[in-house]
Amino acid sequence: MSKLGKFFKGGGSSKTRAAPSPQEALARLRETEEMLGKKQEYLENRIQRELSLAKKHGTQNKRAALQALKRKKRFEKQLTQIDGTLSTIEFQREALENSHTNTEVLRNMGFAAKAMKAVHENMDLNKIDDLMQDITEQQDIAQEISEAFSQRVGFNDGFDEDELMAELEELEQEELNKKMTNIRLPNVPSSSLPAQPDKASASSFAHRSRAASSRRVEDEDDGIKQLAAWAT
Repeated sequence: MSKLGKFFKGGGSSKTRAAPSPQEALARLRETEEMLGKKQEYLENRIQRELSLAKKHGTQNKRAALQALKRKKRFEKQLTQIDGTLSTIEFQREALENSHTNTEVLRNMGFAAKAMKAVHENMDLNKIDDLMQDITEQQDIAQEISEAFSQRVGFNDGFDEDELMAELEELEQEELNKKMTNIRLPNVPSSSLPAQPDKASASSFAHRSRAASSRRVEDEDDGIKQLAAWAT
């Protein structure tokens, strides 16, 4: 058995120690990620420092330059290991978060299923069918009542239509007579009528009227002919 296996085995049995909650495990993983991030930053600074020392000594002090490059290599190896560890922790944290989410979803779905079951226990499908039939019947009755109210009802009042029409005509005649009495006739003009035109003027006016009437008749005949030609 490896030393690492002995270390974890000696840490205690799962029967005596309770398993941590997902929240506690996620908090520990985040703390580890933060610690390794700081370690990364420190190693990167040390690598740059050792590289600067190697360049500073160069060929003048080869021994010091080689020691700086060796330290740089060790720091780079540690940095690579930390990168791999961070990748593993990140994967483990994401898996734990997904597991925790799935557990919460499953718990809530189970809670909802129990609530739904409790609700359905008090329901009877036969009663639901009867209730829906009652609702449908009541809706049909309400529709019939609405249609009955909307129909026009004719009451027999016993009056003669002819008598009513005669009375209406009398009322209209009375109203017309009132309007006629209120009409004011125009005043008779006080001035004398114009003198009668002489025969020559009357003859000339009659001739012009006949000529104009003849031209209108000719125009109308031409229009009728054009309309007939277009129709054929």
